[in-house]
Amino acid sequence: MIECQVIADSIMGGTRITSVQVKYPRFILPQLNTHRVFSRSTASSRAVPTTKLIEMVRNEPVIPVHWGQNQAGMVAESEMDEARIRSARILWSHAADTAANIAQELADIGVHKQVVNRILEPFMWAETIITATEWENFFTLRLADDAQPEIQALAKAIHQAMAESVPEQRAFHLPYLREDELNNTRWTYTQKAKISAARCARVSYLNHNKQKPSVEEDFKLAERLIEAGHMSPFDHQAKFNSVEAYRNENRNFRNWQPYRTLLEDTGGWDGIH
Repeated sequence: MIECQVIADSIMGGTRITSVQVKYPRFILPQLNTHRVFSRSTASSRAVPTTKLIEMVRNEPVIPVHWGQNQAGMVAESEMDEARIRSARILWSHAADTAANIAQELADIGVHKQVVNRILEPFMWAETIITATEWENFFTLRLADDAQPEIQALAKAIHQAMAESVPEQRAFHLPYLREDELNNTRWTYTQKAKISAARCARVSYLNHNKQKPSVEEDFKLAERLIEAGHMSPFDHQAKFNSVEAYRNENRNFRNWQPYRTLLEDTGGWDGIH
């Protein structure tokens, strides 16, 4: 169930920038977050109704991809035999069911989802959008034999998805915008960036109820994010910028400038069509 989909893939001046949407076990999120060259936005477990997460954990819990034999050190070099793997799966599934039951009891007595949902996290899937120009170190570390098996599987999925994707020549990188939206001449690039940022904040074209919001709702969400200071969704949109004098403004990207830097300094890309 570990998945990767390329959301936007752009290239200019020989430098490629790629955004991928990934689904993976939430318990490896801390490892993913160590890669500082990534811009990333992860769907919050606080935002999803507890009933939906309980249903997920009951019907589609995260299951480890490798059942390592216990030994000294961080790496399990060999897997257990089939009989013990079957027993481990049963125990893991029981732990997931127990977490779901306790979460339901807490919800029934009125505990807020920002507390209740945390109990479910070891058995939950996470969804993240990642945007980057440099992937080599991630692949070197996470495809290695000593990597955690789940993040190794994620790295393989990303590597394959990127190998199969053909980047498009364009100076603006705007994840989640459809082709007709990218070509819409009525919107400035600032407006397009805000639409993209709202969708990056949701890590989807859709909201948590799987409904497609209107563009007007995207604009409203982007403005709320700006007003509240939630700026990470604006890290995924980028404009090609290879000028040496402005390299510091590219932050964690190479030759691409995140929309966030312009938004914070000048208010955006207004005037650029």
